Order: sequence, then C-alpha cells, then structure tokens
Amino acid sequence: MPFFGMFSNDIAIDLGTANTLIYMKGKGIVLNEPSIVTYDVTSRKIVAIGEEAKKMMGRVHKELNTIRPMRDGVIADFEIAEGMLKEFIKKITSGFMPAKRIVICVPSGITEVEKRAVRDTAEKAGAKEVFLISEPMAAAIGIGLDVTAPYGNMIVDIGGGTTEIAVIALSGITNGVSIRVAGDELTESIIRFFRANQNMLIGETTAENIKCQVGSVMPLEEEIIIEVKGRDLVAGVPKLTEVSSIEIREALNAPVQQMIDAVKVALEKTAPELSSDILDRGIFLTGGGALLQGLDERIRVETGVPVHIAEEPLSAVARGTGKVLEEMSKYSKVLLNR
Repeated sequence: MPFFGMFSNDIAIDLGTANTLIYMKGKGIVLNEPSIVTYDVTSRKIVAIGEEAKKMMGRVHKELNTIRPMRDGVIADFEIAEGMLKEFIKKITSGFMPAKRIVICVPSGITEVEKRAVRDTAEKAGAKEVFLISEPMAAAIGIGLDVTAPYGNMIVDIGGGTTEIAVIALSGITNGVSIRVAGDELTESIIRFFRANQNMLIGETTAENIKCQVGSVMPLEEEIIIEVKGRDLVAGVPKLTEVSSIEIREALNAPVQQMIDAVKVALEKTAPELSSDILDRGIFLTGGGALLQGLDERIRVETGVPVHIAEEPLSAVARGTGKVLEEMSKYSKVLLNR
C-alpha cells in the first residue's frame, strides 16, 4: 500500500544479500522482502521481485532467470540490483518519487570500488544524496547501544553474505573483522551434506528451510528428525529421505567454527581497556544468523564472554540505518567518508 504526502521520501536501506529492508523517514520500516529478482533472459526486463520472485526460485523455464543480485554483501549484478531497488522504492511510494536522501549500509570490509558501486546504484535508482554506514555500526545503533560513549561494545552481525564483527567506541570502529562466511555458507553446507552423504540434490529454498527448522550448533534437549525431498543423483528421480538435527549440526560445524574463530581474532586485537568493557557488557548478536539455535551458547563457551541475542535481530541494521537518517547531525561521525 503506498504511503502519501505527509512523510518525507528520505529513506534508509539495508540492502542485504538475503533481504532488503527499507525505512522511510517518519514512518519506520515499510518494506522487508527477499533480495531476489526474476527477469527475462532476452530483454533483461524484470518480471518479479521480492516475495513473488522467491516463489519462483528453482521453478522458472529457460526464458526466465531468478537470481539474487547481491552476493557476499556486495552487488554482483549492477543492472538487476538497480532495477530491484527502483521497484522496491516504487512499492513504498505513490508512483516513482526519487528519494532526496538515502542512507544505505554496507559491509565493514567493503572496498572503495564496491562502495562506489553501491553509491552509483542508489543514485541511478533516483537518490539525490547517498550516505553510507557500515553494517555493524548500524546494527549497534539499531539495538539501542550508545555508540558515542567512551566504552567498548562488541557487535557480531551475521547476515546472508557476511559476518561483521566490530568493537565500537566513541562513534568509531576501533577494530573489526569482516568475513564472507555467513547464512548463505550455512545453507550451502547443508546442500553439500546431502550431495555427499545421501547422493541427493536439494534446492536452496529446501536447504534454507532445513537450517531454520533443525539447524543448531549445540546439542538439543530433544534431537529432531525431519523428512526432506529432493532428487536422487544416481537414479535421477525424486527422493524422500530423513535427516536428524545431529547430522545437520555436523554439516554446519565448519562455517560456524570460521565465524567463532573470527570473533576470537577480533577479541585478540582489542585493546585491554575495551576488552574489560566487553567482558562486563558482553557480545551482542544481530542478523539472521543470531537465530541459529545454540550459537550464543557456543560463542560463550569458546570465548568465556557473555553473549546476548538482540531483540528482533533481523531488523537491527535497518532500524539503526533509519535512526541515522532521522538524526543525521547526531550520527554524522559514524557515516563513512564520502
């Protein structure tokens, strides 16, 4: 449903690998949809975006292609990403009204070339002014941490394409680690598990559902068994099998360990005074990966530091980017150099 008149069309965007969230000034989060596009292969014309395109994944004919234009937190297909952004903006406005100002978040490990690509894409989608903010900084602001204070906060934001780990104090990131191992890699690990252990091919959507239903990184009080449908790689026919949460935990272990090792590296690089703050205040988990069962406990066990899962971790980055949009003067120091 379009939003009219009284609201500014300044917007903040969490342009994520898995989902795109848009915050409109004075209104809050007005869009939350998968970063997925279906387009015509010949004309490159967009046929569907978001939820509608997600339903088409793995089901399109040869004249259509369904892709995610974001990979590892950055733009992989500029033309399609620009089209997707325009279509999402159209959804939240009465027709296409270019946003005067867009604040958009990016991974902390992004290169200058990748920053320019994000800026160009937002400008081509209609923005007059584009400001960038790093994802862990936006996540910290989104969960209500005072990033301007002279004490340290540690954020671990696990998105679709990247895991962003940052120690934040005095409006800056004192040290951080960004790795391109996150939700997508967990999903891929499940696909590889079925291929190697069951001679079975499953789709990305099926693997994502398995991760959400039975994915865990610590033993469960009651282990779960579910049925999974896919294609038999030997016979080439549809196949039904069962899998347990124990097997999926094993499949997820390697990428989960990479994330935890990155947290340890960030802790090792942290100044002693800030380390003391983190021990007192704990590590804050945001992003979709924060919902993986037992991850907070696993990090706590391996680091000895308290771990807190943020409220509504999936929208933390979007809420933080929105707060920066609402109070640009207060948060001017957290914006990345233009």
